[in-house]
Amino acid sequence: MMPHSGKTVKEPEINVYIDRNLKVPVEKSWLKSIAQKALKAEGVAPAELGIVITGPETIQQLNKVYRGEDEPTDVLAFHMLPSAGRAHRPSFVTPPDGVIHLGEVVISYPQTVQQARDQGHRVENELALLTVHGVLHLLGYDHERPEERQRMRAKEEEILRKLDSVASEE
Repeated sequence: MMPHSGKTVKEPEINVYIDRNLKVPVEKSWLKSIAQKALKAEGVAPAELGIVITGPETIQQLNKVYRGEDEPTDVLAFHMLPSAGRAHRPSFVTPPDGVIHLGEVVISYPQTVQQARDQGHRVENELALLTVHGVLHLLGYDHERPEERQRMRAKEEEILRKLDSVASEE
């Protein structure tokens, strides 16, 4: 716990929902820890966000409705902060409860599995990457322009390296 405005700051509140029709062999606590480490790496605490693991139909529908793209994708991030996504680091206004409400990260598990196969690595690695990627989107990172893409990719790699070093110590 870190001091914040003279008060003790709570741990991030991360809610995980896994579509009951999917067989996802990871623990919700593991997904929470990935998101917590991404938030910590960016110095954001306390914060609240949701992670939703779903199938291709749901993510395609969300992609169509919110992005105008009628195709499945791997991860979507839905910001609750009005300035999120428009700048590298949005200026957060701390709400009265002291918790920054960031939004939701929605991940397609079947797309995760396919991308892991295509990249030749474990599904857990791809799921960790997509979780970090989604959290960074909630924090204002983007990849529309080459310099943004490079900055976001460097931050993803930095956080994932920290995750690897923590995993190897356990």
